[in-house]
Amino acid sequence: MPAPSSRLNAPERRIIIHADMDSFFASVEARERPELKGLPVVVGSDLKGGLGRGVVSTCSYEARKYGIHSAMPISLAYRLCPDAVFLPVNMKLYADVSAKIMELLKRFADKFQQVSVDEAYLVPGPEVRNFEEAALYALRIKDEVWKQAGITCSVGVGPNKLIAKIASGFQKPDGLTVVRPGDVREFLFPLPVSKIPGIGEKTANTLKSMGITRTEELANCDVQLLSERFGKMGLRIKQLANGLDFGEIREKESVKSISRHGTFAEDTNDPVKITGSLNLLAESVHSSLLKHKFFFKTVTLTVRFDDFSTYTRSKTIPSWTSDISLIKKIATLLLSEFIGSRKLRLVGVGVTKLRERDEKQTLITDF
Repeated sequence: MPAPSSRLNAPERRIIIHADMDSFFASVEARERPELKGLPVVVGSDLKGGLGRGVVSTCSYEARKYGIHSAMPISLAYRLCPDAVFLPVNMKLYADVSAKIMELLKRFADKFQQVSVDEAYLVPGPEVRNFEEAALYALRIKDEVWKQAGITCSVGVGPNKLIAKIASGFQKPDGLTVVRPGDVREFLFPLPVSKIPGIGEKTANTLKSMGITRTEELANCDVQLLSERFGKMGLRIKQLANGLDFGEIREKESVKSISRHGTFAEDTNDPVKITGSLNLLAESVHSSLLKHKFFFKTVTLTVRFDDFSTYTRSKTIPSWTSDISLIKKIATLLLSEFIGSRKLRLVGVGVTKLRERDEKQTLITDF
């Protein structure tokens, strides 16, 4: 952790805290079943004794020692550690625990933004005047999460969302990292570029081909060269590498989409089986739509072929509606492009461009 300043009482106006629950699903499972503590635990879908076609949602840190990580195929995770405890996803349990944790975190925040089921940004109130006080404040947050929820979290404190986010993952699990404005470059520059949010594997590989692997190299790279390779993103990643992020805490995140997807037990090109699965997914989407009292305007289809190539298609209608028949009708229309000789591994359907129900809203019944 960077050395503290001697200016203990100097106000530092922009302080952002990022709280990230450690291995959330696995930690909640271990809380519910104490006998799992200290064991390699893998939480995922379509387990089938570790031989299913699903993916790892999350895993304990003990499982990560075997090379297991989220989004890895369950079958590969099983080969890496056949003695791991494989558990199905229990989203209702995780959502209940998440809701309690988020309510707890809100009590510490002047501004609050939940960004996923297990992480959130906080802006502390005016009583937190500097980064030394923010560090003590973060310790209080960690202590309360442990007392109230029975799981650990890692916390990052920084002058913006970017630094706070990276800092929270710096000393996982159960970590606390504080990065003051004057220490940003010292903190960032030794890190691999892949640690910067938004730089995925493809971008990292392109940067590597340019001789750029560390954040310092990206920060000092000519912006013109980056723009030639990445377009508008070139300037953005250079700014991030220099620790510049002007994003604000958005206090209320609206639901932007509702979607469901399913992986077939065996790759298939059977139109009856594919359409049947699509209709079941559409019904699940519709149930969630009604539960949350939303209308939609756009239906999106996702398909994944047996070679893992993935495609999406969307259609937007003129007015908002919650009509289940329209979801099925549009999804089936979009699906027609992909029905043929190639086999599908996964199909999904979703709705976007959502708005809360308004009884005066005119509903469309055809398109």
